[in-house]
Amino acid sequence: MAVEVCSTAFVSLGHAQAKALGYAELPIVAVPHPFGGLSRDKTREAAEKCVAGIVLAALEKMPDSSKVLASTDFSAEAIEVSADPDEINRLNRDRLWSDGLPVVPATAERVQRMLSCTPRKRNEVVAMLAPAFGAATVELIAINAVMAGCDPEYLPVLIAATEAIADSSFNLQGIQTTTNPAAAWLIVNGPVARRLGMNSGINCLGQGNWANATLGRALRLIMQNIGGALSGDMDRATIGQPGKYLFCCAENEQENPWEPLHVEKGYRPEQSTVTVVGAEGTLNLNTHSKNADEILRIFAQTLARPSGNDYFLCGQPWIILCPEHAAVMKKAGLSKLDVKRRFWAGSQLPVRYMTDIDRNLTQVRRRSELGEFTSDTTLPICSAPESLGIVVCGSAGTHSVYVPSFGNTRSVTREIVWSA
Repeated sequence: MAVEVCSTAFVSLGHAQAKALGYAELPIVAVPHPFGGLSRDKTREAAEKCVAGIVLAALEKMPDSSKVLASTDFSAEAIEVSADPDEINRLNRDRLWSDGLPVVPATAERVQRMLSCTPRKRNEVVAMLAPAFGAATVELIAINAVMAGCDPEYLPVLIAATEAIADSSFNLQGIQTTTNPAAAWLIVNGPVARRLGMNSGINCLGQGNWANATLGRALRLIMQNIGGALSGDMDRATIGQPGKYLFCCAENEQENPWEPLHVEKGYRPEQSTVTVVGAEGTLNLNTHSKNADEILRIFAQTLARPSGNDYFLCGQPWIILCPEHAAVMKKAGLSKLDVKRRFWAGSQLPVRYMTDIDRNLTQVRRRSELGEFTSDTTLPICSAPESLGIVVCGSAGTHSVYVPSFGNTRSVTREIVWSA
């Protein structure tokens, strides 16, 4: 017996997910949306109807599980099209392969040049990507890299990033289908960042750098075209955010007064890595203070927001420190871990600031960690100071950035492997 249960607002997602997994005829039982504010009586009534629907669905002929596709041939299909760029982009729009912007035609020659920059076989499956659980072969990653405008040398970064987002701790299924404005942020460390000319300094999260822009865009296309998260279909973001187009930078290791991120994660300085973060967005942290205590106090207070997923779900927030702020903290004798501890302690959120329903939901989710809530309970933004992420990026100026996480996600780091 197999029945899918979802709210009325997400029936289309239910159908899309079932179809992607090979169960296009899987019956769906829908409950009214939204149901979070229903009274106990109305909740009981909705539940009884739902149970009745499940029973009726179970009495119907169940879809044949043999319909699940078992093919292991993941080769890309060649399509003959006009050389007219307008025709090619119209095809990409019609087949939903574009992110809404023009793409570079993935010709056989361009794809082959891309593939020449990795020792891995073109049909090797790097990962199965949620929510459609499409097979991300080296070839399909290369095709999306071409479409995004990547240079061939960028392919090893994308292969490593694809491996990273498929790690269960990243929770790609949640990030791809949530109503939250969740995006995948790429942080590149090591010699590769200089080799590819990536921007880690001024405006590093903004426009203007080819590697940053096309790498970030390529990962989005991979998540969409292989992972199957089409906007309005399985991607159910209520509003979304611009970072869903691209969100990528390198760490400014030259102006970082501490060990860079990849060394903190256990890699050698001469290794190159990519780290993926399930990011909710960005918030400017601006102060002209040159006092470490003052900077940490006001930044930590800014993190404490009662509508944040990190507090609801015990997430993994990140701070991008600009070189000026990082230098102030280093001058004060603070290590990176010291800074994390100060952020963690100073961002405690009084539970009474939350709405009643959010407080109750947070109690359920974090009871094992924090016990029963009282009016004096304060919520840490994450489970421990070590869970906070800190990188140093940017250039001159007094602007750091808070990057709240999706909450139910953890960053993942993978080494970037080059061809011999």
